Amino acid sequence: MEHGLVIDIAVCIIAAFVTAVLCHKLRQPLLLAYLIAGFAIGPHGFQWVTDTVTIQTISSIGLILLLFMIGLEIDLRKMAHAGKIILLAASAQIVGCVVLAWAIFSWVGLRLGWLEGLYFAVALALSSTVIIVKILYDKRELETLAGRLTMGVLVLQDLFVILFLAIQPDLKDPAIGIIALALGKTLLLVGVAYVVSRFLLPPIFRSISKLPELVLIGALAWCFALSGFAGHLGLSREMGALVAGVMISTFPYTLDIAAKVTNIRDFFVTLFFIGLGLTIPVPTWSLAFWTVITCLFVVVSRLITVFPTLNRLKLGHRVSLLPAVNLCQISELSLVLLALGKASGDVSENTMSIAAFSFAVLAIQSTYAIPRHEEILARVSPWLKRIGYPDLPQAASESVRPEHEARVFLLGFSWTASSLLEDVSRLEPRLLPDLCVVDFNPQVNEKLKERGVRVIYGDISQRDTLVHAGIPQAKILVCSLPDSVLKGVNNRKLLKQLRDLNPSAQIIVHAELLADIPSLYAAGASYVSAPRLLEAAELLRTIQEAESGTLEVKRLGQIEELGHRREVIP
Repeated sequence: MEHGLVIDIAVCIIAAFVTAVLCHKLRQPLLLAYLIAGFAIGPHGFQWVTDTVTIQTISSIGLILLLFMIGLEIDLRKMAHAGKIILLAASAQIVGCVVLAWAIFSWVGLRLGWLEGLYFAVALALSSTVIIVKILYDKRELETLAGRLTMGVLVLQDLFVILFLAIQPDLKDPAIGIIALALGKTLLLVGVAYVVSRFLLPPIFRSISKLPELVLIGALAWCFALSGFAGHLGLSREMGALVAGVMISTFPYTLDIAAKVTNIRDFFVTLFFIGLGLTIPVPTWSLAFWTVITCLFVVVSRLITVFPTLNRLKLGHRVSLLPAVNLCQISELSLVLLALGKASGDVSENTMSIAAFSFAVLAIQSTYAIPRHEEILARVSPWLKRIGYPDLPQAASESVRPEHEARVFLLGFSWTASSLLEDVSRLEPRLLPDLCVVDFNPQVNEKLKERGVRVIYGDISQRDTLVHAGIPQAKILVCSLPDSVLKGVNNRKLLKQLRDLNPSAQIIVHAELLADIPSLYAAGASYVSAPRLLEAAELLRTIQEAESGTLEVKRLGQIEELGHRREVIP
């Protein structure tokens, strides 16, 4: 029976909803639900949707919108700060994976020809931007150091595959001129995007800023215009969308745009994952065997190329291992690349099937592995030390420990702790010699050391770290991190551990929900900080000043105050 496009979309969305509800009840990832739904209704399942081309065409809009939103959230200054690290990690990962895959699958395993082996090697070197970003976004880890390193490697992977796609039609007889042309097109895309976003878009957005609906439409128009321009140049449309987002990420309307695009994006992204499910073939024994081998290769190759590189740069086990775990998939662009190779007669159907099934298996394992970072880190870290990969110096061996123990500990260092430290430095400098920060972000720790602040590298969720840091002898313990930011622990569990180590200390913890405050006091908190109450009081005073006509004075005072602050995390 032939179905119209609307009926096909309806079948996809209904199947996605049913499987998502079942997976939610079973506490399984939603991405897994969408892939299962696509496989079930597709050509290899019940065959309810057989015209996969139209679904995949529409779902590609989701990929464009997702990459546009990624661009909106990329802070180029932070990327540039870690630029050398990202470049080294990405180079080691891409080159290492391509060389290993080419050698293993061309000459030892599948015994592919040199050209088909090259296609397969490049495909296995790429990781899934869509899957990684969605999971890290849901976990609020895109802005962590490990998240930014992961994103930086993904961006350079995209640049690499763009160059590869540019020379792909002439791989049988490659020429340096073609590579130079591809690079020139990429520079042209970025240059045009910069000029338009720097000089043309700001006055346009200012003129329509009082009409939020037009701001949204204008942002989407910019996204698809640059995406179309990239396609016209023969580059990736998705790369165009990413560049479009980056170029307007500093506009004051970014948050509003991202919030409104999210709802549109989610619909198309759901279709995108269903479309991927439609391509998953029915496995044979041979296909299953080579899928397992391929999946093992991807995981091992990421670990042996990314982790040693970052660890050698003295980033510690956490920041070195988590990007390697994040990157353990095959990219959607890998399937596109192999499909182009198949159309050119360079890639066989068997290789294409192995890649498609490996993509599905690795996508599923990532939905389990990435949310379990802390468990993986806790299990792997001791083994890494045994084989010669030391972690950053822990509290027990910290060389900066002074002749007298700290009295006040800041456990975890984020925005609130940064502002608190600045206030201590300016208003209560006598406390600084008795203050110590415990945190596992090596970049933040270096900045703190440069400012003369005592700092100990360590994970506050680990009891040994707390003991070696001197928590049993502390007078005041402060954790300003909300449960959504804490890794491997929450405020209640941390509080119980702190109280067990130090029954007499004054312990101050954070509460996002007012309902959590009584249980935190019952667990031994000396005081529970509820920032929402402080913010509400501040907003009430602001409203009162707005009514009295003195809000401008308050605003100028705030601007002057910000000019004097030198926070570690601005």
